[in-house]
Amino acid sequence: MNSRAPPQGRDSTTPDPRGSQKAGLSDLFSAAFRQSRNAMVLVDADRLIVDVNGAHLKLYGYEREQLIGRPLREYVVDGPVLSAEEWRAQLAQGRFTGENELRAADGSPVVVQWAATTEVVTGRYLVLFVALATSRWGVRWRRSEPTKTDPGELSDRELEIVRMVAFGSTGPEIADELQISHHTVRTHVRNAMSKVGARSRAHLVAKAFADGLVLP
Repeated sequence: MNSRAPPQGRDSTTPDPRGSQKAGLSDLFSAAFRQSRNAMVLVDADRLIVDVNGAHLKLYGYEREQLIGRPLREYVVDGPVLSAEEWRAQLAQGRFTGENELRAADGSPVVVQWAATTEVVTGRYLVLFVALATSRWGVRWRRSEPTKTDPGELSDRELEIVRMVAFGSTGPEIADELQISHHTVRTHVRNAMSKVGARSRAHLVAKAFADGLVLP
């Protein structure tokens, strides 16, 4: 069982599909990662767990120290799902989706639909997994081609509000910050949900991360 700590630098064998990030992005990403109600996990190019958010810990019942630095495959039922070659191919795509059963701390399986995207966070090349839907009852969802969201489909105001929602702002807070009515905020959120195919605000946040909509 691999217990070594995750590497501190970007894997030199894996190209960085994102390039340099704007100043301050790491702080914004970290805040959104911590505050999101959707389970999220960051892994490195070797599939070692680098970080998990509070929603992930709550969903699966682990303590943080039980996960950090451990291979992701240890928590995937019948894992690993992808061979090393298949994993490298997925990394090259930059964004990919899937469905797996993960093992909770009590041993029960949690079925999860997820989306993943490659990121550069605090100078490190990482892969962000975001849970789009979960079930503890063994329900299997119908597979379909992932929806490709073009940020250009959203208006500038919708993008702005989606990012604020992703960073944890409430409707009244957004209304106050942008000096618009709460009703207008709700309208923009509903329109954004419709355009990206989100079923709820939580799903909107997850898709915003997975589709790169929170990146300025």
